[in-house]
Amino acid sequence: MLFNKQLDKTLRVCPHCSHHFRIPAKTRIAQLVDSGSFVERDANLQPVDSLGFVDLKPYPDRLMAAQLSTGLRDAAVWGLATMGGRPVSMCVMDFGFIGGSMGAVVGEKVTRAGEAALADRIPLIIVASSGGARMQEGTYALMQLVKTMGVVERVKAACVPFISVMTDPTTGGVFASFAVVGDVNLAEPNALIRFAGDRVSAGTIGEELPAGYQRAEFWFSHGFVDRIVARAHLRDEIISLLGFLIAPPLNSVGEPMAAPGAASRPRAFLSALTGALVGEGPGESRNGESRNGDSRNGEASGSRGEAPRG
Repeated sequence: MLFNKQLDKTLRVCPHCSHHFRIPAKTRIAQLVDSGSFVERDANLQPVDSLGFVDLKPYPDRLMAAQLSTGLRDAAVWGLATMGGRPVSMCVMDFGFIGGSMGAVVGEKVTRAGEAALADRIPLIIVASSGGARMQEGTYALMQLVKTMGVVERVKAACVPFISVMTDPTTGGVFASFAVVGDVNLAEPNALIRFAGDRVSAGTIGEELPAGYQRAEFWFSHGFVDRIVARAHLRDEIISLLGFLIAPPLNSVGEPMAAPGAASRPRAFLSALTGALVGEGPGESRNGESRNGDSRNGEASGSRGEAPRG
């Protein structure tokens, strides 16, 4: 038996089996950013019932229930913050709000987070946790795939870093759009990552699907995910990546200055990258763990390569 107070001490990760429980967006933000640095933007944006949609109950009633249970206006929170002293634009999704589904407001917040990253030339970080497009908004929800991908492509064209973090679950239209096209794609252990369910996917391709195909470890083994990072190490991993993706400022004589916190873990990412490109090095194993036990549990090695620098 687990108690909430016990789980809160371990970032909602089971201390026995390492199962990662789903967490609210604001809890996620507090775990990732520098203390007190997050400034939320567009908190008052909320959806409207343009279609007069009714399923088991009217869409406005469903929205009201979700707003009361989560304290949010919709399934995403975005704002500006710092991580390791570096400014970032961050958007985090909340599965507790109608399954984290993406409607017009969620798409708008993702877009505004990207536009802020472009305007200030700061990294864009999106943490996905979603069942996909929101059916109650119909085509309006489907068009958010195009809208969000448009801003992501502009971010990439401007050589602004984009880090995508996929948590359990990342599925449907969110999977099919911005969640899987980061310069670096991170995932939490055993996160559910897929477009459609087993029956639909198997019926589409007419073949039996491999075991575990919908989990983060399968996507990592096929190069779709760059690193699997346990929640306790996620903040440090992102800060480390930012150190590689952002060019350091120059001092008065034109030499690069040391980035804040650069000495904390300077070799972990490059070691993994080197191992992926040239094979195992001395003291390294295939799963990214050092034979002398120095590397962290729950992380896997490998990367597609260094992303464009901002």
